[in-house]
Parts: sequence; structure tokens; C-alpha cells
Amino acid sequence: MPGGINEFKSSFRGDVARVNKFDVNVNIPLVLIPYISGARILNLRCENAQLPGRTFATTEQKTYGPIEKYPYMTTYNDIDLTFIVDDDMQQKVLFDAWLNFINPSYNNHIRYKQEYATILTVNQYDVMNKLSYSVSLYDAYPISVNQMDLDWNGDGYHKLGVTFAYTYWKNNSLQAAGMELVDAGIAAVSSIINGSSVNPLPVPDLSATDAGLFSGESFVNTPGGPITGAANEDVGGGTIWSTGAG
Repeated sequence: MPGGINEFKSSFRGDVARVNKFDVNVNIPLVLIPYISGARILNLRCENAQLPGRTFATTEQKTYGPIEKYPYMTTYNDIDLTFIVDDDMQQKVLFDAWLNFINPSYNNHIRYKQEYATILTVNQYDVMNKLSYSVSLYDAYPISVNQMDLDWNGDGYHKLGVTFAYTYWKNNSLQAAGMELVDAGIAAVSSIINGSSVNPLPVPDLSATDAGLFSGESFVNTPGGPITGAANEDVGGGTIWSTGAG
């Protein structure tokens, strides 16, 4: 028998998460510093985004009984961001330059990924605008900038859709980092017991933590730089948190 209405109501310890309480920090590569004025406000102009998912690719195997699925690889879907565009089109100019740097039109050569990839961070806030969840997407870069339609009968404003690819994402909470630490320790002990020559998992860096989530109220600092919108590894230091909500 399903629970009653009072049981359902008591399951909510607070308010529910809102889809409009978010922002996105896009750290641009150092080579795009001439476009920093447009990059500074990208986190304020991101109208639509997603918290990324994770999927296991599986293979089917049957020994006896039903067919079972076994994971063999993680796949990450691209993330789509929509930006409100200024009248001077700074956001469009910035992403045009980013794509052209990846693949210059004058020679069609593709540059090395480390030259144009960056870290992209998506932050979710609670109803009091306090950071409640954060993920960082590593080695992120734009793979598609959508067309912007023009129409004499229209009176709306321009929106720019940009699709980013990335290698992987991580939950920035202290709990997630602690789980990695435990997992690395178990792998190291197992390796010693079994006499395996396989190197244990790397121990995550817990040295950079800051206040923010759950009972421990701790978050791993989001990589950033002294210039909002510029990658930390490019401009050389610091951590940065966004304090507003989308």
C-alpha cells in the first residue's frame, strides 16, 4: 500500500531544487584574453544549461540463466549552453574566435587539445542562493556554435547555442573527493595483498577545500583564475567562486 499524504509531505526536509537557480563558469584559454570583456559575463548570460550525466557502455554475457550486462566503458554526453547575446555581439565574436583558434581557416590545421581546452563549471544553488551542488567539466571546448536566425517579423533577442565536448566531469563536493580517497586506499591495499604490479589509483588532492555542502559544509575549490572567465592554468593562480544565482 502506498504511503499517505502526511508521509509524502514529511519526506521533504526542506524546499525542492529549482531549475532556474544555477550559473555556469566558462574559463577561456589564455590565447583568447583579447576577448575577455565578452568572457567576463558569460556566467551571467547563460540562460540554459544541464547538469551532466554519465552512462556505462555495456556488453551482454550469458553463462547460465538470464543474460547479464557488464560495464566496460564510461561515456559522457556533450553539454549544450545557451547565452543571451549583447547588442555588440561580443559573445558571438568570442566563440567564433575560439573555434577559429581550434581550426584556423587559413590553414585548416587542428591545434593540440591542451592549447584550446579548459575547465567549465556548472553550479546549482538552493532557494536561498547558497551553493548546493557543483560539477567541473575537464578538457572542455566548443565543438558547435549554432546559427542565429534573423527575421524582420521578429522582436525578440538573440540567443547563441554552443555545444561543448569534454573528457570527464567530477562532483566538487568533499564527500566525492573523500570517496575517491577511500577507493584509492582500498586499491592500494588490494594491490599489496595480491602482490600485483599494477599501480594503485592516484590519491585525490584534498588540500584545496572550502565551505559549502552538506553536514561537512565543504566543497573542493573550483579551479579558476584572478580574471573571471580565464583558465587558472593559463593566467597563473587563485581560486574563484561565483556567488550569484542564475
